[in-house]
Amino acid sequence: MLKKQAGNYMKDKLKISNLTKDNLKERSVVVSYPVGDFLIRIKNASMAHGREVKAAAINKIIAIAQVLKKEGFLEGFSLKGGVLIAKLAYKNKAPVLMNIKLISKPGRRIYVGVRDIEKKKDPSISILSTAKGIMATKEAIKQGVGGELIAEIL
Repeated sequence: MLKKQAGNYMKDKLKISNLTKDNLKERSVVVSYPVGDFLIRIKNASMAHGREVKAAAINKIIAIAQVLKKEGFLEGFSLKGGVLIAKLAYKNKAPVLMNIKLISKPGRRIYVGVRDIEKKKDPSISILSTAKGIMATKEAIKQGVGGELIAEIL
C-alpha cells in the first residue's frame, strides 16, 4: 500500500501540459532536476531546428528564460496554465543558441566568485544563481557577485 501511495505522489509531483491543436492534454512527468531538463530541452530543440520548448513554469526556470531572452537566445516566452512556452531565436535561418553545457548538477554544485568570473576570458556566456537572483556573467561582474554556476552557453 505504501508503494502505491508513493507512486501516486510521484505522478502528481510535476504535471506538464501537452498542448495539441484540438484539446489540452495533460500528462505526468517526473523530473529530478527541472532546470537542467529545461536547458537540455532548449539545446535539443535548437539542434533539431525546433521553434519552441515547453516546460513547467517554476520560478527558477522563468528567471533563466528571462536571462536567455535578455542575452538574445530566446525571442520570448509566455506562461499558459503552469507551462512556460519559450520561443527560440533564429538568425539567418540558424538557431542563435548552438550549445549548452550544464555545470552544476544535483550531485555536484559548482560555485564561483566574482574574481573567478572575471578571469575567464572566453566568448561563452554563463548563467549564475546569485544572492541577487539569476543572471548572466556580465551582470554578475557589474554587480560584483558570485554564485552557483548553473550552465555555460557556448
